[in-house]
Amino acid sequence: MGNFILFVSQFLRVTKQYLPHLARLCLISTFLEDGIRMWFQWNEQRDYIEATWSCGYFLATCFVLLNLIGQLGGCVLILSRNFVQYACFGLFGIIALQTVAYMSLNAVGGLLLLLAESRSEGKSMFAGVPSMGESSPKQYMQLGGRVLLVLMFMTLLHFDSSFFSILQNMVGTALIILVAIGFKTKLAALTLVVWLLAINVYFNAFWTIPAYKPMHDFLKYDFFQTTSVIGGLLLVVALGPGGVSMDEKKKEW
Repeated sequence: MGNFILFVSQFLRVTKQYLPHLARLCLISTFLEDGIRMWFQWNEQRDYIEATWSCGYFLATCFVLLNLIGQLGGCVLILSRNFVQYACFGLFGIIALQTVAYMSLNAVGGLLLLLAESRSEGKSMFAGVPSMGESSPKQYMQLGGRVLLVLMFMTLLHFDSSFFSILQNMVGTALIILVAIGFKTKLAALTLVVWLLAINVYFNAFWTIPAYKPMHDFLKYDFFQTTSVIGGLLLVVALGPGGVSMDEKKKEW
């Protein structure tokens, strides 16, 4: 166990510069994929909104266009590290729209962690200014992000009676609870990243299914949802648990 913790510490030290970039890419992958899909399935998306909400051709077109521009524009801003807070708030708005239209609520926890990261980068610009400690908004954003990651993770669970599904759910739930309460946070988050990555590539391999089959879209959706959770967990690894966590409180004991 000691050797494993040492290996994790060395890994984090070597990848410290790259983890945040990878985390952001994974986290916004579901928005990126959805925006690109709306571009290539413009007519289908518009017709679905028009038929479901009986809102007319014009409003359905505006809805799809707003989602397309909002998602792709937000992804570009986040990846380029420009106006990240505005991009996150824009994507929050997209999530709210999609919750109404598609009954989908995803990636909120990851966006909160992105906001916390952007606040951290903003503070670092004033490196020479004395600080009274970690800012409360940032640490509570990190706490909220960790808790909402649990909800994101719960959408990935598959409830059936097979031994592997039960094992997968038990191991994953135990690790995400450790992340939520902030105990051995980086170790638990990194372990869960490896666990989810292996499961995602093996079980959600949508590229092995012909595009005309419905299972292709189901697996593709699960793949990018899982990738977003992985991105959120990588941000936890990069940022740490924050001030409101058991790991932080242990330093005071």
